[in-house]
Amino acid sequence: MKRRRMTEILIEGNPELADRFASEIRRHHPVRELVAPRQGLTMIKMRETARQSLFYLGEVLVTEAKVEIGDYIGVGIVAGAKEQLAADLAVIDAACRAGLSETAGWNAMLEAEEVRLAGKKRRELAALEKTKVQFDTMEE
Repeated sequence: MKRRRMTEILIEGNPELADRFASEIRRHHPVRELVAPRQGLTMIKMRETARQSLFYLGEVLVTEAKVEIGDYIGVGIVAGAKEQLAADLAVIDAACRAGLSETAGWNAMLEAEEVRLAGKKRRELAALEKTKVQFDTMEE
């Protein structure tokens, strides 16, 4: 599974999944904290669709962390004040980069969580559709 997809599932899904993965790695491997979870601001870049030009929408609060497992560095960045999740994501990132054996069994759990998230999004969209209003105009 690609890093981006895995990270999206871990951020949007049940936070216990990230905690479980990171705890498993911490139990079996020495994890060195390079940058403790800390908060900061980052600019959000958007693309204006008509002219295809980039502009900065504004700043968002993020929490970031960085760890090292062996010779591999992992980074965790998440929107909001979520120190534990940022630290867990950094450990998971380093473990995946290092190709640790524990990561092999994660795909099935990540895919199951992705299915659960897709169902949740479908239910939310269905609830929103019920409130949708359609305006008709009368023209001459």
